Amino acid sequence: MVERDSSVLGPRASAFVVVGAAVGTWFVLAPHVAYPGLWPSVVIVAAGVMPATLLLVLVLLPLWPWRWNVAVAVVLALVAFGCTEESWRLAANFAKLWAAVFAGWAFLTVFEELLWVVIVALIIPVVDAISVFSPHGPTKQIVAHHRAIYNDVAVAFLVPGGGAAQLGPPDILFYALFLAAAARWKLRPGWTWIATTGMYGLTIVITAGVTVDGLPALPFLSFGFLVANGDLLWKRLRRAPRQD
Repeated sequence: MVERDSSVLGPRASAFVVVGAAVGTWFVLAPHVAYPGLWPSVVIVAAGVMPATLLLVLVLLPLWPWRWNVAVAVVLALVAFGCTEESWRLAANFAKLWAAVFAGWAFLTVFEELLWVVIVALIIPVVDAISVFSPHGPTKQIVAHHRAIYNDVAVAFLVPGGGAAQLGPPDILFYALFLAAAARWKLRPGWTWIATTGMYGLTIVITAGVTVDGLPALPFLSFGFLVANGDLLWKRLRRAPRQD
Protein backbone atom coordinates (compact mmCIF):
# COMPACT_ATOMS: atom_id res chain seq x y z
CA MET A 1 0.00 0.00 0.00
CA VAL A 2 1.27 3.47 -0.87
CA GLU A 3 2.15 5.69 2.04
CA ARG A 4 0.74 9.17 1.64
CA ASP A 5 3.81 11.33 2.11
CA SER A 6 2.46 14.82 1.55
CA SER A 7 5.99 16.18 1.16
CA VAL A 8 6.33 14.05 -1.98
CA LEU A 9 2.78 13.69 -3.29
CA GLY A 10 1.92 17.37 -2.83
CA PRO A 11 4.39 18.73 -5.40
CA ARG A 12 3.70 15.75 -7.67
CA ALA A 13 -0.03 16.42 -7.54
CA SER A 14 0.58 20.03 -8.54
CA ALA A 15 2.90 18.95 -11.34
CA PHE A 16 0.32 16.43 -12.56
CA VAL A 17 -2.36 19.12 -12.71
CA VAL A 18 -0.11 21.54 -14.62
CA VAL A 19 1.27 19.00 -17.10
CA GLY A 20 -2.10 17.29 -17.44
CA ALA A 21 -3.80 20.57 -18.24
CA ALA A 22 -1.20 21.36 -20.91
CA VAL A 23 -1.48 17.89 -22.46
CA GLY A 24 -5.27 17.95 -22.35
CA THR A 25 -5.37 21.37 -23.97
CA TRP A 26 -3.14 20.17 -26.79
CA PHE A 27 -5.31 17.11 -27.44
CA VAL A 28 -8.37 19.35 -27.69
CA LEU A 29 -6.72 21.92 -29.96
CA ALA A 30 -4.55 19.67 -32.17
CA PRO A 31 -7.31 18.64 -34.63
CA HIS A 32 -8.00 22.33 -35.27
CA VAL A 33 -4.37 23.32 -35.92
CA ALA A 34 -3.19 23.41 -39.51
CA TYR A 35 -1.09 20.43 -40.60
CA PRO A 36 2.52 21.68 -40.92
CA GLY A 37 3.87 18.80 -42.98
CA LEU A 38 5.39 15.43 -42.20
CA TRP A 39 8.67 16.29 -40.50
CA PRO A 40 7.42 19.21 -38.41
CA SER A 41 4.66 16.88 -37.23
CA VAL A 42 7.21 14.18 -36.42
CA VAL A 43 9.23 16.63 -34.34
CA ILE A 44 6.13 17.88 -32.54
CA VAL A 45 4.95 14.43 -31.51
CA ALA A 46 8.36 12.84 -30.84
CA ALA A 47 9.90 15.76 -28.95
CA GLY A 48 6.81 17.37 -27.47
CA VAL A 49 3.49 15.53 -27.32
CA MET A 50 4.74 12.06 -26.42
CA PRO A 51 7.27 13.15 -23.76
CA ALA A 52 4.75 15.52 -22.18
CA THR A 53 2.06 12.84 -22.07
CA LEU A 54 4.39 10.17 -20.68
CA LEU A 55 5.76 12.63 -18.14
CA LEU A 56 2.45 12.16 -16.36
CA VAL A 57 3.41 8.52 -15.74
CA LEU A 58 6.69 9.56 -14.14
CA VAL A 59 4.90 12.12 -11.97
CA LEU A 60 2.54 9.46 -10.58
CA LEU A 61 5.22 6.79 -10.26
CA PRO A 62 4.96 6.65 -6.42
CA LEU A 63 1.55 5.02 -6.93
CA TRP A 64 3.06 1.92 -8.54
CA PRO A 65 2.75 -0.33 -5.44
CA TRP A 66 -0.84 0.72 -4.74
CA ARG A 67 -2.91 -2.35 -3.85
CA TRP A 68 -5.85 -1.16 -5.95
CA ASN A 69 -3.95 -1.03 -9.25
CA VAL A 70 -5.62 -4.13 -10.70
CA ALA A 71 -9.09 -2.82 -9.93
CA VAL A 72 -8.23 0.62 -11.30
CA ALA A 73 -6.87 -0.92 -14.51
CA VAL A 74 -10.03 -2.98 -15.02
CA VAL A 75 -12.33 -0.02 -14.36
CA LEU A 76 -10.38 2.22 -16.72
CA ALA A 77 -10.41 -0.45 -19.42
CA LEU A 78 -14.20 -0.63 -19.13
CA VAL A 79 -14.40 3.16 -19.24
CA ALA A 80 -12.23 3.17 -22.36
CA PHE A 81 -14.48 0.59 -23.99
CA GLY A 82 -17.62 2.56 -23.15
CA CYS A 83 -16.15 5.85 -24.34
CA THR A 84 -15.02 4.24 -27.59
CA GLU A 85 -18.50 2.86 -28.17
CA GLU A 86 -19.91 6.35 -27.67
CA SER A 87 -17.20 7.89 -29.90
CA TRP A 88 -15.81 9.95 -27.02
CA ARG A 89 -12.32 9.63 -28.44
CA LEU A 90 -10.44 11.96 -26.12
CA ALA A 91 -11.78 10.38 -22.94
CA ALA A 92 -11.23 6.91 -24.37
CA ASN A 93 -7.64 7.73 -25.25
CA PHE A 94 -6.67 8.76 -21.73
CA ALA A 95 -8.63 5.90 -20.18
CA LYS A 96 -6.67 3.47 -22.38
CA LEU A 97 -3.40 5.12 -21.41
CA TRP A 98 -4.00 4.86 -17.69
CA ALA A 99 -5.56 1.41 -17.87
CA ALA A 100 -2.33 0.14 -19.42
CA VAL A 101 -0.17 2.08 -16.94
CA PHE A 102 -1.95 0.70 -13.88
CA ALA A 103 -1.93 -2.79 -15.43
CA GLY A 104 1.83 -2.54 -15.86
CA TRP A 105 2.29 -1.45 -12.25
CA ALA A 106 0.05 -4.27 -11.05
CA PHE A 107 1.97 -6.77 -13.18
CA LEU A 108 5.26 -5.74 -11.58
CA THR A 109 4.02 -6.74 -8.13
CA VAL A 110 4.16 -10.43 -9.13
CA PHE A 111 7.88 -10.13 -9.96
CA GLU A 112 9.89 -11.43 -7.03
CA GLU A 113 13.37 -10.61 -8.33
CA LEU A 114 15.03 -8.02 -10.53
CA LEU A 115 16.29 -10.85 -12.71
CA TRP A 116 12.73 -11.47 -13.86
CA VAL A 117 12.53 -7.92 -15.20
CA VAL A 118 15.81 -8.35 -17.08
CA ILE A 119 14.58 -11.62 -18.61
CA VAL A 120 11.38 -9.90 -19.74
CA ALA A 121 13.42 -7.05 -21.22
CA LEU A 122 15.39 -9.59 -23.26
CA ILE A 123 12.41 -11.66 -24.40
CA ILE A 124 9.75 -9.11 -25.36
CA PRO A 125 11.77 -7.53 -28.20
CA VAL A 126 11.88 -10.89 -29.98
CA VAL A 127 8.19 -11.59 -29.39
CA ASP A 128 7.19 -8.09 -30.51
CA ALA A 129 9.35 -8.21 -33.64
CA ILE A 130 7.81 -11.56 -34.66
CA SER A 131 4.32 -10.23 -33.97
CA VAL A 132 4.90 -7.13 -36.14
CA PHE A 133 7.00 -8.52 -38.99
CA SER A 134 5.84 -12.12 -39.38
CA PRO A 135 3.14 -12.46 -42.09
CA HIS A 136 1.01 -14.36 -39.60
CA GLY A 137 1.96 -12.33 -36.53
CA PRO A 138 -0.97 -11.02 -34.46
CA THR A 139 0.04 -7.37 -34.74
CA LYS A 140 0.70 -7.71 -38.47
CA GLN A 141 -2.71 -9.27 -39.03
CA ILE A 142 -4.56 -6.69 -36.96
CA VAL A 143 -2.84 -3.69 -38.56
CA ALA A 144 -3.20 -5.08 -42.08
CA HIS A 145 -6.74 -6.42 -41.92
CA HIS A 146 -8.43 -4.97 -38.86
CA ARG A 147 -7.02 -1.47 -38.59
CA ALA A 148 -10.16 -0.15 -36.88
CA ILE A 149 -9.64 -2.60 -34.01
CA TYR A 150 -6.06 -1.44 -33.55
CA ASN A 151 -7.19 2.19 -33.55
CA ASP A 152 -9.75 1.37 -30.87
CA VAL A 153 -7.20 -0.13 -28.49
CA ALA A 154 -4.07 1.93 -29.26
CA VAL A 155 -3.10 5.09 -27.39
CA ALA A 156 -2.83 8.09 -29.74
CA PHE A 157 -0.43 11.03 -29.52
CA LEU A 158 -1.98 13.74 -31.65
CA VAL A 159 -0.21 15.89 -34.22
CA PRO A 160 -1.58 19.07 -35.82
CA GLY A 161 -4.43 18.36 -38.17
CA GLY A 162 -5.78 15.41 -36.20
CA GLY A 163 -3.29 12.72 -37.22
CA ALA A 164 -1.56 10.66 -34.57
CA ALA A 165 1.34 8.43 -33.66
CA GLN A 166 0.15 5.38 -31.77
CA LEU A 167 1.41 2.93 -29.16
CA GLY A 168 -0.35 -0.34 -28.45
CA PRO A 169 -1.46 -1.35 -24.95
CA PRO A 170 1.57 -3.67 -24.42
CA ASP A 171 3.90 -0.78 -25.31
CA ILE A 172 2.39 1.33 -22.53
CA LEU A 173 2.11 -1.58 -20.08
CA PHE A 174 5.79 -2.51 -20.31
CA TYR A 175 6.79 1.16 -20.32
CA ALA A 176 5.09 1.56 -16.95
CA LEU A 177 6.49 -1.73 -15.71
CA PHE A 178 10.12 -0.83 -16.50
CA LEU A 179 9.74 2.62 -15.00
CA ALA A 180 8.31 1.14 -11.80
CA ALA A 181 11.02 -1.53 -11.74
CA ALA A 182 13.64 1.22 -11.79
CA ALA A 183 11.96 2.78 -8.76
CA ARG A 184 11.39 -0.50 -6.91
CA TRP A 185 14.97 -1.73 -7.18
CA LYS A 186 16.52 1.72 -6.77
CA LEU A 187 17.94 1.98 -10.26
CA ARG A 188 17.63 5.24 -12.19
CA PRO A 189 13.94 6.15 -12.67
CA GLY A 190 14.73 9.56 -14.14
CA TRP A 191 17.23 8.27 -16.66
CA THR A 192 14.93 5.33 -17.38
CA TRP A 193 12.16 7.76 -18.26
CA ILE A 194 14.48 9.80 -20.48
CA ALA A 195 15.90 6.74 -22.26
CA THR A 196 12.66 4.84 -22.79
CA THR A 197 10.67 7.91 -23.80
CA GLY A 198 13.47 8.94 -26.14
CA MET A 199 13.55 5.51 -27.74
CA TYR A 200 9.81 5.63 -28.34
CA GLY A 201 10.31 9.01 -29.99
CA LEU A 202 13.01 7.46 -32.15
CA THR A 203 10.57 4.83 -33.40
CA ILE A 204 8.36 7.63 -34.70
CA VAL A 205 11.27 9.24 -36.52
CA ILE A 206 12.40 5.95 -38.08
CA THR A 207 8.87 4.98 -39.05
CA ALA A 208 8.41 8.29 -40.85
CA GLY A 209 11.83 8.05 -42.48
CA VAL A 210 11.39 4.57 -43.94
CA THR A 211 7.68 5.05 -44.69
CA VAL A 212 6.39 1.86 -43.09
CA ASP A 213 3.09 1.32 -41.31
CA GLY A 214 4.83 0.76 -38.01
CA LEU A 215 7.78 -0.68 -36.15
CA PRO A 216 7.88 -2.95 -33.10
CA ALA A 217 8.29 -0.52 -30.23
CA LEU A 218 9.25 -2.95 -27.46
CA PRO A 219 12.81 -3.60 -28.75
CA PHE A 220 13.43 0.15 -28.48
CA LEU A 221 11.84 0.24 -25.03
CA SER A 222 13.94 -2.63 -23.70
CA PHE A 223 17.09 -1.11 -25.13
CA GLY A 224 16.36 2.18 -23.38
CA PHE A 225 15.75 0.46 -20.03
CA LEU A 226 18.89 -1.68 -20.27
CA VAL A 227 21.12 1.18 -21.40
CA ALA A 228 19.89 3.53 -18.65
CA ASN A 229 20.50 0.93 -15.93
CA GLY A 230 23.00 -1.52 -17.43
CA ASP A 231 25.84 -1.04 -14.96
CA LEU A 232 23.54 -1.19 -11.95
CA LEU A 233 21.77 -4.26 -13.30
CA TRP A 234 25.11 -6.00 -13.78
CA LYS A 235 26.22 -5.22 -10.24
CA ARG A 236 22.92 -6.23 -8.66
CA LEU A 237 22.66 -9.49 -10.58
CA ARG A 238 26.26 -10.45 -9.86
CA ARG A 239 25.57 -10.03 -6.16
CA ALA A 240 22.33 -12.06 -6.45
CA PRO A 241 20.36 -9.57 -4.31
CA ARG A 242 17.47 -10.70 -2.23
CA GLN A 243 13.96 -9.45 -2.93
CA ASP A 244 13.26 -5.93 -1.64
